[in-house]
Amino acid sequence: MNPNLPEKTRFLHRMAPTPLVEVRIDPSSPAIWCKLEFLNPSGSTKDRIARHILEKAWRRGDIGPGDTVVEASSGSTSIAFALACAQMGLEFIAFIPDAATSEREMIIRAYGGEVHRVGGGMSRVLQAAHDAAGEHGWFPGQQFSNPDNTEAHRIYTGPEILSQIPGGAVDAVISGVGTGGTLRGLHEAFSGAGCNVDAFAAIPRQGEMFGSNIECCSLKFSSDVPGVVEGISEIYRQWKTDAIIELEVSDDECLELTRKLWSMGFPVGPSSGLNLAASLQVAEKLGGEKAIVTVFPDRMERYFSHKVFAGINQPEEPGS
Repeated sequence: MNPNLPEKTRFLHRMAPTPLVEVRIDPSSPAIWCKLEFLNPSGSTKDRIARHILEKAWRRGDIGPGDTVVEASSGSTSIAFALACAQMGLEFIAFIPDAATSEREMIIRAYGGEVHRVGGGMSRVLQAAHDAAGEHGWFPGQQFSNPDNTEAHRIYTGPEILSQIPGGAVDAVISGVGTGGTLRGLHEAFSGAGCNVDAFAAIPRQGEMFGSNIECCSLKFSSDVPGVVEGISEIYRQWKTDAIIELEVSDDECLELTRKLWSMGFPVGPSSGLNLAASLQVAEKLGGEKAIVTVFPDRMERYFSHKVFAGINQPEEPGS
């Protein structure tokens, strides 16, 4: 099989670096360096792993024109794979939880992807995708165990940030954890470049806000926190040590900060509110002079039916 990538992937392969901006929620608040990952082509940081996983598979000869890719994802990763497959001439099938928002399914289908909803929790979604890939010989993305997930952030996102941040060094990196690829990849990039950097995992305390959005929900493994279940991410489980600090954030604070970011002109989803809230905790612990980095993972439009829009998606009464 020809290892050269198809010419029409040039848009995907040459994605411009996303901006790194200094964010203060008010004049008295510490500054947090935020990577605007919602500006990637499909609207999330998952474009990075979809591109990297598929490009490497193509070069290895694991996939080629017309082949089918399958992934289990509650939305953002499936959207990214759908866009990448559309550009690379591949078929894509997404297995998503029943509770995933309708906006996500529509975006996947708009890129030509096929969607299968699966009930019973994310473990069953993963199993359904695994079984389908094995039965039909489809290529599995396997974001929760594929080392190319972490590698994408280690060799692309991390160096981008180091080239953008004043002084070229990072003291702390914060991210919510679904697969763990973003937090692990960034930490490895920064520490590998010589930074004495701490890693913090952001956890929504009640766990109700994110529902089945596994890419950005909780590490608090219990029946009260749907989405991530214990042991589901090999990437995070294999890497996590006592050095990784887990910070809890209330759902209400996540929602409040997400809406605050909207008012500042950032069209983000609630995982950005989570990451910013945890980053402010870190700034309080470490001091305002430290270089603290987080990501704004995705865009707001895939959350229109989410509770973060409560009060906004209700039309006003005439004369009100």
